Amino acid sequence: MLEETTFQAGSAVSVQNIQQSIIRSLEASHREEAPNRHWYLHQVLPEDTCRDVVALPVEPPRIDDTQGKRETHNSSRRFFNREANERFDACRETAETFQSPEVVGAIERFFDVDLANTNLRIEHCLDTDGFWLAPHTDLGVKKFTMLLYLSTDPGHEDWGTDVYADADTLAETAPAEFNSALVFVPSNNTWHGFHKRPITGLRRSLIINYVTQDWCARHELSFPEQPVSA
Repeated sequence: MLEETTFQAGSAVSVQNIQQSIIRSLEASHREEAPNRHWYLHQVLPEDTCRDVVALPVEPPRIDDTQGKRETHNSSRRFFNREANERFDACRETAETFQSPEVVGAIERFFDVDLANTNLRIEHCLDTDGFWLAPHTDLGVKKFTMLLYLSTDPGHEDWGTDVYADADTLAETAPAEFNSALVFVPSNNTWHGFHKRPITGLRRSLIINYVTQDWCARHELSFPEQPVSA
């Protein structure tokens, strides 16, 4: 049984299944120390959840050039926020899982990170050809980052996040197999980006963050009035 919580309950069975899948992926993950500490996860979500997220009726935004930043086109970004969670079970169940004490506690223990008084933010990214991101470190208000890859088009395995040693030195590119993820705890050396290369289809991913109360764009949050707890 799930512990009683104050957020809106979805399908308990679905949420429990997603919880168990995430925790299994944490336990089987691979950690690398260079150029900074990061982890690679596989089979993060249950197959049914992945299929439901991929099937969400959303179209990729029409943008010309990101100028190396997602915030260049903030108005076209999509999130598993309050509105999306009310409309789509896949959004709500995924958000409730990452909000749950079971998953929050597992992330805190496994990655040695304190998520107290943070809020969940899940961005649904639909990147097309021409997309790129300049090397950057995540903002100080982000306490945890998971980049979860859900592309199915040919060549998607090569569309993973680039990991940099510094702003100018590419170290490796994360493998982007379907339902795999790159995780890091943001710091001043967690450089990452996406160098411009062909995207022959749709680069779909979820960016899962826990952010501090200083996060201004509250409409992006899954449960803006409810910090997580373990």
